[in-house]
Amino acid sequence: MIYSTLSPKAKEIILQDAIQRDLPTARRFALLKFLWQERYLTRVQLIARVEFQLGKNCFGISAWKDNFYRDMRIVKLAFKAAGLKLVYSRRKRRPGYYIQGQPALSPEFRQMLANSAAEADQRQIDIYHRLPPAGRFRQGCSTSDAARRAIAYRIRQERPEITTAEANREGLLRAYKT
Repeated sequence: MIYSTLSPKAKEIILQDAIQRDLPTARRFALLKFLWQERYLTRVQLIARVEFQLGKNCFGISAWKDNFYRDMRIVKLAFKAAGLKLVYSRRKRRPGYYIQGQPALSPEFRQMLANSAAEADQRQIDIYHRLPPAGRFRQGCSTSDAARRAIAYRIRQERPEITTAEANREGLLRAYKT
């Protein structure tokens, strides 16, 4: 078959085009990516991640459950084709979908977390640990809000015709869309 002899780059170009044009393909690709990076994600968690990336109600409004399970059947087939088995854990302490025989986080995702942790300043961590829980929460929200405002400000400088709300939305899409 000609498909098996095509270069990975050629396949990637076609896949990216399909993802941009076809919502079910985009959902399935996003599900595959999230499940590869992180294990023990429930249906609610997966849908939230995909909707954040592709937009609210990307699974539909009335038949969203059917669409989700249809997408998951295809994702399971994709993992099976790669020699992996996607299963669902119903254990109370660790519910959700996971790849059998794989660690809780993918090696790439674990490396990304390790790199982020290596950049942390121990003095800042010590200060953070002294804060009460409400103070930590406020600090986290403040940091996220400042980053979001900075991104939105830069987007509005590039395109002054859009509103602040549109710039915020575009900034979030840029940050979380891969």
